[in-house]
Amino acid sequence: MKISTRGRYGVRAMFELAKNYGSYPVPVKKISQHQEIPLPYLERILNGLNKAKLVYSVRGPGGGFTLARRPEGIKIIDIISVLEESISPVFCVDASEKNQCKRVNGCIAHLLWKKLDKKIREVLEGTTLKDLCEWEKELSSTAEDYIPYP
Repeated sequence: MKISTRGRYGVRAMFELAKNYGSYPVPVKKISQHQEIPLPYLERILNGLNKAKLVYSVRGPGGGFTLARRPEGIKIIDIISVLEESISPVFCVDASEKNQCKRVNGCIAHLLWKKLDKKIREVLEGTTLKDLCEWEKELSSTAEDYIPYP
């Protein structure tokens, strides 16, 4: 499975909103700058997330975007599912795929792909935006403790 730029940028944008959760709407330009995402592309991504009710759009002065739910209530799979066509590693394990492989019932590799698909989904379902915020805190604290050798 390869997450597209759209999916990666979507997770980063949602992470930026999670860091600011409970304060003020975050302007799209600020998200774009902090996460190094091209503004027009980010706007399309956020509009898709808005339609999926993962974010709210606030118009006018002081406007921007906010999370529609608390960071611990938004799983990474929620974001990826909106932005990616499929999260399955191969088409034969994708339930939405119309043209299933004719070998699916007797294929040993299919069992491997199903197991991989299950693990991918477990990670994406078991990780929330709050987890990403906590990981950032851990990462920044270890970066501060790092003292390079002369």
